[in-house]
Amino acid sequence: MFKKILYLLLLCLSTKTFADDGYRLWLKYDLIKKQQERESYARLTKFIVVNSQLDIIKTASIEFQSGLKGLLGKSVPVVTSSKSTGGIVFQLSLNKDLNEEGYSITSQNGNIVINANTEKGILYGTFELLRNIQTGKSLANISIVSNPKIQYRMLNHWDNPLGTIERGYAGSSLWKWYELPENIDPRYKDYARANASIGINATVVNNVNASARFMTKEYLLKVKALADVFRPYGIKVFLSINFAAPKILKGTKTSDPLDPQVRAWWQAKTQEIYSIIPDFGGYLVKANSEGEPGPQDFGRTHADGANMLAEALKPYTGVVIWRAFVYKPSSKDDQKGDRYKEAYKDFKPLDGQFDKKVIVQVKNGPIDFQPREPFHPLFGAMPKTPLAMEFQITQEYLGFTTNLVYLAPLFKECLESDTYVNGKGSTVAKVIDGSLHDYQLTAIAGVANTGSDRNWTGHFMSQANWYAFGRLAWNHELSSEQIADEWVKMTLSHEPKTVKTVTKLLIESRENYVNFTTPLGLHHIMGQGIHFGPEPWLMKSDRPDWASAYYHRADTLGIGFDRTKNGSEALLLYTSEVQNQWNDPAKTPLPYLLWFHHVGWKTKLSTGNTLWDELCTRYYTGLASVKDMRKQWDSVKPNIDKEIFEDVAGRLAVQEREAIWWRDACVLYFQQYSKMPIPAQFPKPERSLEEVKKLVEIYQLR
Repeated sequence: MFKKILYLLLLCLSTKTFADDGYRLWLKYDLIKKQQERESYARLTKFIVVNSQLDIIKTASIEFQSGLKGLLGKSVPVVTSSKSTGGIVFQLSLNKDLNEEGYSITSQNGNIVINANTEKGILYGTFELLRNIQTGKSLANISIVSNPKIQYRMLNHWDNPLGTIERGYAGSSLWKWYELPENIDPRYKDYARANASIGINATVVNNVNASARFMTKEYLLKVKALADVFRPYGIKVFLSINFAAPKILKGTKTSDPLDPQVRAWWQAKTQEIYSIIPDFGGYLVKANSEGEPGPQDFGRTHADGANMLAEALKPYTGVVIWRAFVYKPSSKDDQKGDRYKEAYKDFKPLDGQFDKKVIVQVKNGPIDFQPREPFHPLFGAMPKTPLAMEFQITQEYLGFTTNLVYLAPLFKECLESDTYVNGKGSTVAKVIDGSLHDYQLTAIAGVANTGSDRNWTGHFMSQANWYAFGRLAWNHELSSEQIADEWVKMTLSHEPKTVKTVTKLLIESRENYVNFTTPLGLHHIMGQGIHFGPEPWLMKSDRPDWASAYYHRADTLGIGFDRTKNGSEALLLYTSEVQNQWNDPAKTPLPYLLWFHHVGWKTKLSTGNTLWDELCTRYYTGLASVKDMRKQWDSVKPNIDKEIFEDVAGRLAVQEREAIWWRDACVLYFQQYSKMPIPAQFPKPERSLEEVKKLVEIYQLR
C-alpha cells in the first residue's frame, strides 16, 4: 500500500505543470505532446556523431543533446563514429556552396548530416535542426542549405556601468559589472545560447554614450570574462568608446585624431585589448552627436576619426563601426533647415575616404527610430563605403513594455524599400548585404531590448522582436509571417487555431500602433525626454528639433512637414524614382503623406475622406484595433500558459488605456487648428485637452 501511495505521489510530481515565466525564450525544448510525432523524430535521432574537439562543436553537441532530451524525452549518446543509421552526423568539410558560417542539413545514407566549413556553421546548423523539430517540420528527406547574408549580426546594448540601461524597459543591465570578473552569472551563458540560436555573432556590451572607464584594465578584464562565456557560442565582443578617452584617462592632452600622441595612445590601447581578448571584435563609435565628443571638435572629419581607429586595428581582425546618427543645432530662422538632412550632409561628401576597416552604421530612418519612417537617404548614396543597418529592438518610441508591437514588419518595410540607385530592385537589403555595391564588410545591428527581468524583455511578446531581428539578420528574405509562426510555435503553442490567431495579432500590431499614435506620416510627437505618451503641443525645447511642433507644423491651413523643393528639400536627397513616389501629395502613399507634405485640413484623400476626417478615423480605428487585440488574446486563453496569458492580458489592457490617451490628446489638440468637428460616427472624448495635458505632465515628471 505504501509503495502504491509513493508511486502515485511521484507520478503527480513528475507530471506537475509549473508556470512558465518566459526565461527560456524560444529554447523551451518541452516534451512534444503527440507520441507519434516523438517516435517519428526519435527514429532519426538515435545518436550524434561528433569527431571533433573544437569548443564550438562541443557546444553544439551539448545543445543538441539537451534539446532532444527535452523534446523527445530521451537521452541521445554522442559517439565518434557509427556504421548504424538513424543518427545525426556533424561533418566539417570543404563545401563551396557554403560561406564561413553557412551550413547544409541533408539526408545521407540513412542519417542526417549537418555539414559546414567551420565550427560556427555546425552550431548554427544544430539550432536550425532543433528549430525544425520544435516547429513540427518533417525531417524525412530534409535538404537545407543556408548562408548568412550579412557578416556582422550584432546586438548593441545601451547599458551603463552603474547598471542602468538607456532606453531599457526590462529592468537593469544584464551585466553585473561590480561582480565581474570573479562572479559569472549563469544568465550570461543563456544569453549567448539565445543569440547563437538565431545567428547573432557579435555584441556591443556598453552604451554608445560611452564611459571612458571601459578603456581601463579594470573594465577590460570584466569584458574579458563576458567574452570567455560568449566565445563557445561564436559571439565576439565589441566595445563602444568615448572618443575623448585618451584625454579623460590623462594619457594625452588632447583627443585630436591627427595628433601623433593620440594615435599612439589608441595603438597601445588596442594592443592591450587584444592581449586580454584575442578575438575582440572592434570599436563602435558615437561621435559629435547629441553632445558626445568627436573629431569635429578639432576641425577634423568623421573619416579622420574613424581612420585613426582603423590604423590602430590594422594588425588585428577587428573593425571600426562609426555611427552616422549626427545632427547639428539648427537655426529657428532657417526655413530650409531639417534634421532629416543632417547625417547625409556630413557623410555623403566622405564617401571613399574611410579606411577599408571602417563600416558606417546608419539608422533605418533619417530622424530617430519612429514607428514608421522613410528609409534613410544615405542608403545607396555611399557606394564606396560599407553601410551597416541600425534597427531598434527596444521600443523607445513604440510604447515601451506596455505595448505589443511586433517589429518584423517595420524591419522588412525598410529592408525592402527600393533606393533605385542602380536601377529598379536596388533595395536597402541589397545595400547592407553588400551585393549592390560589393562591400567587403557587412553588418546589421539591433539596439537590444533585454534586461534583468526574469523574462528578459519585460513584455513577454517583445521576445518576438529579438527573435525576428536575429532571423532577418541571417536572412532578410524571410517573411514576417514565417518568423512569427516559428516564434509562436516555439514559445506559446502548437494548437493550430492559437498559432493562427497569435500570428495574426503580431502581424497587425505595428500598424495598429501607428494608427493610434502617428498616422498618415506624423512623427516625433511623443513626450519629450523619455519619448513616452503624446505631447503634440510641445512648441519649444532646448533645441528646435526636440519639439513636436518642429515636426508636425500644424497651423490653421493644414499639417505636415514640406520636404519637397518648396520646403526643406530633404526629398531631393533621394534618386529621381524615389522622389517621384513622394513628390506629389495627391500620389504619395498615405503612410508617408505628412512626412513630405503640408496638407490642408479639407484636402480630399484617396480614401474619400478629408485629411481631418481621415486623421480622426485613424486615431479611433487604432483604438478599436487594440480592443480587438484583447479579444483575440482572450480567445486563445485555454492554450496559453496561465502566467504568460495573464501578464500579456494585463499589458494589453494598459495598451488600450494608452490608446485612448493618444487619441484624446491628438484629436483634441489638432482640432484647435482644423476647427472642424470630429466625424459624427465617433464618440467625443470624455475629457478636455487641458485634462490630457495634465496627465502628460505627470508622466513626464515635469
